[in-house]
Amino acid sequence: MIPAVLYAVPAFLLLIVMEAVSYRFLPDDEERGYEVRDTTTSLSMGLGSQIIGVPWKILVALAFAGLYVLTPLKLDPTSPWTWVLLFFADDFAYYWFHRLHHEVRVFWAGHVVHHSSVFFNLSTALRQSWTPMTATPFWLFLPLLGIPPWMVFLQQSISLAYQFFLHSERVGRLPAFIEWFWNTPSHHRVHHGANPEYLDRNYGGILIIWDRLFGTFEPEEARVVYGLTKNIGTYNPLRVATHEYRDIWRDVRTAATWRQRLRFVFGRPGWQPAA
Repeated sequence: MIPAVLYAVPAFLLLIVMEAVSYRFLPDDEERGYEVRDTTTSLSMGLGSQIIGVPWKILVALAFAGLYVLTPLKLDPTSPWTWVLLFFADDFAYYWFHRLHHEVRVFWAGHVVHHSSVFFNLSTALRQSWTPMTATPFWLFLPLLGIPPWMVFLQQSISLAYQFFLHSERVGRLPAFIEWFWNTPSHHRVHHGANPEYLDRNYGGILIIWDRLFGTFEPEEARVVYGLTKNIGTYNPLRVATHEYRDIWRDVRTAATWRQRLRFVFGRPGWQPAA
């Protein structure tokens, strides 16, 4: 099972080169642009995520197929309404996957990879987790609704392709009606910000309406400071992929009680017991 988004990788790489060249000839003092080591790390993380992710997709395809066979529901893939339902259901699933991967530390340990760069450019989109397993449960309800698995995989690829273009400082705010309904580079810059007012905001995939509905929306106002609240200071892909898991293990080993151990794993990132 080869994710459809892989076919877009050559275009992604070409666009990364074009954006990097644009900084050479049209520099902007307020934009960070590219840094060779950072970009190399992002590309390495993307390659690693696909090496792990492609075989994992085979197992996911089997799970989706099993659920689709078991459900009494069967939606018609030729009906436009099936595609409309899939579009909104997939984006809804993405919102909750994304939100919980910020709010539950063991999930954050994988997702933190994507936020570990202090730069924000198209190569950042490829800085992906090496633990795709934690994402799968959020989409299991789609084949149970009677949506064919191939449609689910295709919509996931469409969503990922759309989100690639959100990772840019070169695009300013778009017209207000677009900014209100759709996720945009401006909204996603906020999501990658380490500014206190930007933390845990704007989780949407293609749409921003879920954030507006569930109270997690924040517009871009102050200049965004990219990265983590405590940056890891390394370009080593293995350390980028695993540093938060190591920190969880350290905290669990030194915890005084089982309650604390569980909070270190399943509580919010940054949680510490009261002194």
